Amino acid sequence: MSKQIVGEYKKYIRRRVIFIILLAILLVVAAMLSTVSGSADIRPSDIIRLFKGEGTDFVYLVVWNIRMPRVIGAILAGMALAVSGTVIQSLLRNPLASPYTLGISGSAAFGAAFAIMTFGAGSVGGSSDLAAISNPYTVAFSAFVWSLAGVGVIFLLSRYRGATPEVIILSGIVVSSLFGAGISAIQYFAGSVQLASIVFWSFGDLGRASWDNLCILGALLVPALFFFGWHVWTYRAMQSGDEHAQSLGVKVQSVRLGGLVTAALLTSVVVSFYGVIAFVGLVVPHIIRRIIGHDEQFLLPASAVFGGFFLLLSDTLARTIIAPTVLPVGILTSFIGAPLFLFLLVRGFAGRSNRIH
Repeated sequence: MSKQIVGEYKKYIRRRVIFIILLAILLVVAAMLSTVSGSADIRPSDIIRLFKGEGTDFVYLVVWNIRMPRVIGAILAGMALAVSGTVIQSLLRNPLASPYTLGISGSAAFGAAFAIMTFGAGSVGGSSDLAAISNPYTVAFSAFVWSLAGVGVIFLLSRYRGATPEVIILSGIVVSSLFGAGISAIQYFAGSVQLASIVFWSFGDLGRASWDNLCILGALLVPALFFFGWHVWTYRAMQSGDEHAQSLGVKVQSVRLGGLVTAALLTSVVVSFYGVIAFVGLVVPHIIRRIIGHDEQFLLPASAVFGGFFLLLSDTLARTIIAPTVLPVGILTSFIGAPLFLFLLVRGFAGRSNRIH
C-alpha cells in the first residue's frame, strides 16, 4: 500500500514538473517568434547574423533597441504580475484577489497623474498631436512612491484591525476608491495636453521598456521569486486556515504581511514603468490552478512562466494585429482577460452547482 502511495506521489510530481518544462519551452519559442514579428521585415537568419556580429545597422536598431527590450519586458512583467497575483490569492484565500484589488494600480496611476500635473512631465510629441511623457523616469518614480503610499495605508489599516484577509481586501478597495477620486480631481483641473498625457500613461504599454528599467525589474524579480519559493510550504499550511497554520508554528500575520508587501512592491515596479496592465495577476493563477491544482510548490513557478507567456503573446498580438499600428498591451489584456475570467467564473459556479446537486 505504501509503495503504491509513493508511486502515485512520484507520478503526481512528474506530471507537474513536465508541465512546467513544457511551458518554459513554449515561452522560449514564443520569444523567438515575437522577436521576428512586426511591421519591419526581420528574418530569423538576420538575427543569427546579428549575434555573429554580421548584422546590418537596421537589424541592430530594430532587434536590439526595440524588439528585444519589449520581449524581455513582457516576460519579466508577466512573471512579476502573475506570481504576485498567485501569492496574494493564496495568502488571502480569495480567488478574486489580485494586486489591483489592493489598490496598487490605482495609487500608481495617481502618482503618474500627480507627476504629469505637478512636474510638467506631459507633452505633445513632435509635430503631431499625440500625447507623450517627456520625463518618463520622473513619472515612474512618482508612480512607485505613491503606490508604496497606498500599500502603506492598507497595512496601517490592517495592523489597526488585525491583518485578516477580509480586512486587507476591504482596505484595498477603500484605497483604490480614494486614489480613483484623486485621479478624477487631477483630470478635472488638468489642461488638454496634461489630460492627454495622463490618459496615455494609463495605457499599459511595453513600448516603454528599456534595458535600464529591465535591469531594475530583473534585480527585484529574482530575489522576490526566491523569497516566495522559500516560504512555499508556509503558504501551503495557511490554506487550511490561520488556526491550523498557527498550530504548526507559522507566524501567520508576519508571513502574510511579508508576502503581500513583497508582491505589492513587485507589482508597483511593473506598473510604474509600464502603466496599468490588467487581468494578468487575476486570470493566470486561475488558469494554472485548473490545470495543476492548488499546490503552491508547483503553482508558483507554473504561474510565473505562464504569466510571461500570456503577456508576451498579448503584446505580440498588440503589435501585429493591425500593423503597422501598435496597440497598448493593456487594452488587449483587458479584452482577452475579461471574457476569459468570466468564463472561468461561470465554469466554477457550474462545478459547484453540480457538486451540490
